[in-house]
Amino acid sequence: MTAISEPAGSVVLLTTGGTIASRHDAASGSFVAAIGADDMAALVQGVPSGVTLRTEDFCNVNSFRMDLPTAFSLAQRIASLLAEPDVLGVVVTHGTDTMEESAFLSGLTVPSGKPVVFTGAQRNAEEADTDGPRNLSEAVQLAASPAARGIGTVILFDGVFHAARDVRKTHTSRPGTFHSADHGKLGLVDDGAVRLYRRPVDLCLFPVQRVEPQVELIKMAMGMDDRFMRWAMANGTRGFVLEAFGLGNCPPVFVDATRAAVAQGIPVLVTSRCGEGRVKPVYGNGGGVDLAKAGAIFAGDLTGQKARILLSVLLGDVGAAGLDSETAWAAFTAAVMRAAD
Repeated sequence: MTAISEPAGSVVLLTTGGTIASRHDAASGSFVAAIGADDMAALVQGVPSGVTLRTEDFCNVNSFRMDLPTAFSLAQRIASLLAEPDVLGVVVTHGTDTMEESAFLSGLTVPSGKPVVFTGAQRNAEEADTDGPRNLSEAVQLAASPAARGIGTVILFDGVFHAARDVRKTHTSRPGTFHSADHGKLGLVDDGAVRLYRRPVDLCLFPVQRVEPQVELIKMAMGMDDRFMRWAMANGTRGFVLEAFGLGNCPPVFVDATRAAVAQGIPVLVTSRCGEGRVKPVYGNGGGVDLAKAGAIFAGDLTGQKARILLSVLLGDVGAAGLDSETAWAAFTAAVMRAAD
């Protein structure tokens, strides 16, 4: 048995705000992100021997204020830090509202074998039983661990870490909110020891220089029509994600809208509003089979918000050239299927 040597180097704590950094603001009568990186670092316990903890404030906002360009800038900064030879990994503190989206964007675009660990809190910093310090300490232990090499970007909460591609927030307020549905967790941190149970099959990287923010997510509900989709097509939208019923079905009016979007070079991805399972074209008479015939691309078991991140990345990679040929469409579809498989 080959012993794993002790790590030597630094872990960078990159803070963006969120509940973990939130305190009560008397003027507004609400909780707002207020704690910076240096104060956050003081909460960390059990830093592994030989590891230095560096700190950097990226921003200080609650994550419902995050947008795609900001999240992409965060991913670019993560990539820059990981390129430094002495950096073992990066820990990102982030609000839980959009953490899975920022983490997935990092997972798609950061070309490094070093770990990126997103964490935060469900209970603000002023609560007596806040979960932030423990999550933060375990995230640092994971980022420093040799066992975490090659796992890409993960989210760690409540002692458990999940692949950024698979994980989703499942409860508004409970500390153990993050789960990976059909795929299951990657591992856990147990009293400072990293237990890795599985590795992601394919990290599926797209090292792009920009993302496309003009991507709309439309969730299906009984009797919806295509008015918003048609309006968005006429007002600069570059892509759509349809969060469809079941296996990937929509009210029949969306078939013609999809056909019109694809004719304009606007890709349409289909996901499911269900919590688990994959989409595939099975039903006709306006269902998934007809959506596929109209040019929609079925996005496996990605959630709607994850498919939107993927689409923004791939459209950023396409750039001004657009999807102006059958060859470009085929390559684009193949990239979606690779990430969604």
